[in-house]
Amino acid sequence: MVDLLLIYPYYNDNNSIFKFPPLGVGYIASYVKKHGYSVSIIDCTFMREQDAVSKARSMKPRVIGIYSMLSMKDTAIRLAKALKGQAELTIAGGPLPTSLPESFLDDFDIVVLREGEETVLEILAALDRGRGIFEVEGIAYRNPDGSTVKTPTRELNPSLDSLPFPEREMYDHERYKSYYRRHHGYTITSIMTSRGCPFDCDFCSRPVFGNVFRSRSAANVVDEMEIIKEFGYDRIWIADDIFPLTKKIGLEICDEITKRKLDISWECLCRSDLLDLEIASKMKASGCHRVFFGLESGNNEVLRLMRKRITTNQAREAVETVNSVGIRAGAFFILGYPGESNDTMLDTMRFASSLPLDYLSFTVPYPLPGTALFERLKDRILVDEWKKPRSAFVDHVLLYRSEFSMGKLRFGIIMATSQHLLRKHLGPGYPLVGKPIDVITGRVFTALR
Repeated sequence: MVDLLLIYPYYNDNNSIFKFPPLGVGYIASYVKKHGYSVSIIDCTFMREQDAVSKARSMKPRVIGIYSMLSMKDTAIRLAKALKGQAELTIAGGPLPTSLPESFLDDFDIVVLREGEETVLEILAALDRGRGIFEVEGIAYRNPDGSTVKTPTRELNPSLDSLPFPEREMYDHERYKSYYRRHHGYTITSIMTSRGCPFDCDFCSRPVFGNVFRSRSAANVVDEMEIIKEFGYDRIWIADDIFPLTKKIGLEICDEITKRKLDISWECLCRSDLLDLEIASKMKASGCHRVFFGLESGNNEVLRLMRKRITTNQAREAVETVNSVGIRAGAFFILGYPGESNDTMLDTMRFASSLPLDYLSFTVPYPLPGTALFERLKDRILVDEWKKPRSAFVDHVLLYRSEFSMGKLRFGIIMATSQHLLRKHLGPGYPLVGKPIDVITGRVFTALR
C-alpha cells in the first residue's frame, strides 16, 4: 500500500522527438516523499490502459492523483472511473483541471489548481488528521448541492531551489532511451530550469505555472544535469516555456556547465528576440545542440494577431545567428489562424521553407481554455479534447469551426513540409525543381476550401 499514487495517462504511439517522463508528477512525488510519505508513479507512455489500471489496483493506494491536459481528458476520466473506490481520495491536476475544474468533479473528489507540491502534501496531512481536507488552499471541490467551490488561491513558490529534484528513480529510463535510440539515434530526457512566462501570446496557456517568471540558480540546475548524465543520457531537453528568458540567467547556466566540464549536449525552446551572438556562442560552448523557436507565422500582421511581439526579420536573424555558431535550429509554425487568408498562409509556408532549419513543424490553432484565443472562439468550439486523428500524414485536428477546412490545412501542412525538405536536400538546385512545384501546389491550396 502506498500513500500516494500519481498517474500520467498518456498512451502514445507516435514517433515524436518530444516524448519525456512527466516532470510535474516527478516533482510532486519527490516533495511528498521528502516529507515522509510513500509514493509511486505510473507513467502510461509505454503501457496499455488495462495494464495501468491493473497496476494501480495492485498498489492499493490511499490517494490517487491523475494528471491531465487537453490531449488526456478522456483517458484521465476513464482511469478515475475504473479506479473508483480503490482509494480514499482521487485528485485531478495539471493544465486542463486547473482551467476547467468543473469538468473533472463528476469523477474526482478534488481538483488541485496550479502548482501541486505543497497542495498535495497538505491534502495528505489533512487526511491523516481526519479533517480539514476541504480547507486546503488551491483546490476545487463540489458541494452536496452540486455547486463548485474554489478555496483561496495558493501563492506560487518563489524559491525553486527549495524543491527537491524530480523523483527520477520512478521513471522507466530504459524504455525512454530505447525509444529514442530506435527512432532518433540518440537518448534525451528533460529538465526545467524555471517556471512561468511573462509573455502573453494569444494562443498560449499558462494555468499551472502562471506568468510570474521564477528561475533556479545555475548551480542547482547543473547539479540536476549531472544526475541526468549519470542515468546515461546523451542529451537534455530544457523544458522551460522559454530558455533563456534573460541573458544573465542564460550566461550563468552556460558558464556553470562549462566550468564543470559537463560532457552532455542540450536543446531548448527560445524566443527569436532574446538571442544574440554572445549568448548563442556561450550556449554552443556549453553543449547546446539545437534551439527551437516558436516563430508561428511568416506574416507580420498575423504575428500581431497572435500577440507574438516579434517580426519575421527578428525570426530570420535568430535562426541565422544560431546557425552561425554551429547550433542547429528548429521552428514551429501555425497554419490557419483566425484572421488569416490564403495569402498569409502562403507567406508562412514560403518563409518557413526559406529558413536554414534542421527541424520544422506545422500545426493548426488549438484554442486552449484560459487563452485569449479560446475566449474569441468559445462559441465555435466543436470538440473539447484533442484526440489522435486517423490521418497517417498529419497529426492534427480542428477543435472549432474554422474558416478553412481541415482538408485544406492538412494539404497546406504537407505542402509546406515538402517545400522545406526539398530546399534542405536540393540546396542551390531547389529553384529549378522546387519552384514550379511550389507554384502548382500554391494554386491548388488556394482553390481548396
